[in-house]
Amino acid sequence: MTADSTRNLFNHAMSEFLKSNYEDSVEILSRVLEIEPDHKLAMTTRGVAELKMNRPDAAIESFNRSLQIDPSYARAFHMRGLALESKGDSQAALHDFNKAIQLDPQYGAAYHSRGTLYAKMGEVDLATGDIQTVAHLTNFNIETFANENNVWRSNQLRVEDMLESELNR
Repeated sequence: MTADSTRNLFNHAMSEFLKSNYEDSVEILSRVLEIEPDHKLAMTTRGVAELKMNRPDAAIESFNRSLQIDPSYARAFHMRGLALESKGDSQAALHDFNKAIQLDPQYGAAYHSRGTLYAKMGEVDLATGDIQTVAHLTNFNIETFANENNVWRSNQLRVEDMLESELNR
């Protein structure tokens, strides 16, 4: 199978995932992984679909395989933490959330998950700190996006002005 056909298969799996057809998505992602066993995004997405279907053990297995492919993949640690939390293993979940944050200090979703877990554990101060970090990261990302958009828009307006002046010669 060619790289293009594997990519098309993966895109089809993602389409099914986005339509909440998790069973179909898992089946197609498994086919992708038969062809390309080290496809970490396919492996992680399969784990997320399994988690959505309330199969935390299968999800954890997929996240473990994803982490074998890339031991520094923060998203896989975060998602495995969610699966562990769903099984009631708060300490292991907390460990994975901490690892995701250590690997990617800008990963707001991991802070949110950890803050939610801290709140469930009665650690109000720690939960509050994580939720404040999420708010800070959200504001930072919005400002960054707005600034990048303003830079793009300013450049676009300059180009339009140049074109207009060239056309009016």
